[in-house]
Amino acid sequence: MIILGIDPGYAIVGYGVIEYNASKFRVIDYGAITTQAGTPAAQRLDIIYGALGKLIEKTKPEVMSVEKLYFNTNVTTAIRVAEARGVIMLCAQRHGVSVAEYTPLQVKQAVVGYGKAEKHQVQQMVKMMLNLKEIPKPDDTADALAIAVCHAHSGFSRALGLN
Repeated sequence: MIILGIDPGYAIVGYGVIEYNASKFRVIDYGAITTQAGTPAAQRLDIIYGALGKLIEKTKPEVMSVEKLYFNTNVTTAIRVAEARGVIMLCAQRHGVSVAEYTPLQVKQAVVGYGKAEKHQVQQMVKMMLNLKEIPKPDDTADALAIAVCHAHSGFSRALGLN
């Protein structure tokens, strides 16, 4: 199964594409889609949609696992990230890719085995599990790979239901 993990953002959308087969991982691609501050909001969302669409066409994932938003004290940032997340989910739908959503707690639990794990612990586990030479940068990229691994560990057993 090819899984596209997404850490949604407005300035940076982290992505990680992995293949999960017979309890083994293979990294296909990872990186970040970025938008520049000062660019009009609609244009930034269009950049995210276009780049993600190209990534989907190139890697052909069977499912996209996306981190659910959690409460953020900065309402303006939370709204912008929610807008980007909506565009991300629309892009998956338009490309025929199922979407599974996971909370940060679920991701930590699936990757580290502890729902309150620290960010660096999650990043180290991603590096080890995926046999990477170093922790991917920016952090959003490592987070996206963790979200993909989360789906492989928890979502795979519900492959048809996704959530």
